[in-house]
Amino acid sequence: MQRPSGRAPEQLRPVRITRHYTRHAEGSVLVEFGDTKVLCNASVAAEVPRFLRGQGSGWITAEYGMLPRSTGSRMGREAARGKQGGRTVEIQRLIGRSLRAAVDLKLLGENQITLDCDVIQADGGTRTAAITGACVALVDALRTMQREKIIDTDPLISLVAAVSVGIYEGEAVLDLDYPEDSRADTDMNLVMAEDGGMIEVQGTAEGAPFTEAQFSRMLALGKAGIGELTALQKKALAE
Repeated sequence: MQRPSGRAPEQLRPVRITRHYTRHAEGSVLVEFGDTKVLCNASVAAEVPRFLRGQGSGWITAEYGMLPRSTGSRMGREAARGKQGGRTVEIQRLIGRSLRAAVDLKLLGENQITLDCDVIQADGGTRTAAITGACVALVDALRTMQREKIIDTDPLISLVAAVSVGIYEGEAVLDLDYPEDSRADTDMNLVMAEDGGMIEVQGTAEGAPFTEAQFSRMLALGKAGIGELTALQKKALAE
């Protein structure tokens, strides 16, 4: 089996995490998984959803979108259509769930952090890139809150990262780009904490059903890949 990119089955695309990418957000990251590029901005507000008011707990939520020419042909803006598509809603809920697992919400106080994840260029794996980059933006926002005395204690529990795995031409592979994703027999997205704890597993057989052995192999590839991504997150945060 030869991957279109020439990568080995267990090889990530080149990954870059660029912090402080925009000026105004409390945390801002451009994350690149190969040719997939996602801008992740973290914004802090002294408010929480109505169901949390008066409980002394914070909230983390996310919004996700693809710019009109992030793909091979122009897509119309969802705002122009007046509603978000089901895929968009599903992905932004996934990002929010994933990043809430990274933080002790009680230590956040009655503050909300919104992660805006905008896909500048798409080549597969936009949701996993968004989660990985947004986590770094989230950490920078938490650091800003501590510097500005909005919170006293660091609420971060764990870094969180995500990666895609799949079955391509009968073999388990890591970090699918679009040519693989569009032809994969199985497509799976994994979200994990830095200690290897599972946060979310999304897997679908697009063609033939996958076996238990293939599932185990995909999990092993994903865990190793997320270990590499976590190391890159830490390196970026140390710079």
